[in-house]
Amino acid sequence: MLKIGCIVWGVMDLNRGMEFWEKALDYKVLATPSENADKWGMLGPKEGDGFLFSLTRVTSPKARRHHIDLFTDDRPAEVERLIGLGATEVDWTYQPGEEDLTVLADPDGNRFCVVQVQQEGK
Repeated sequence: MLKIGCIVWGVMDLNRGMEFWEKALDYKVLATPSENADKWGMLGPKEGDGFLFSLTRVTSPKARRHHIDLFTDDRPAEVERLIGLGATEVDWTYQPGEEDLTVLADPDGNRFCVVQVQQEGK
């Protein structure tokens, strides 16, 4: 089963984006850009459940700078299922620390990530 885990939003000015979206959504900072080599930051609800909102630094002013991370406890099965529905695996150069994700594209070419998460109690 999949669920949306995090919306990832591309911005050219990461600090300005973090400040804007923190206030716009009334979220709190969960990870600062400075903790992540100034490449990304993450916001989340101040209380209760809700989507995580991550901002990543981009250099291109072109559209399609955003993607969705889908969380699952069985990434291989979900990747196979999604490919069966028409998704394609993206030729992606994975960086250290990205061993838990697979980059796919929907039939229209929009990219999204399938991220392995631990099951509760494991």
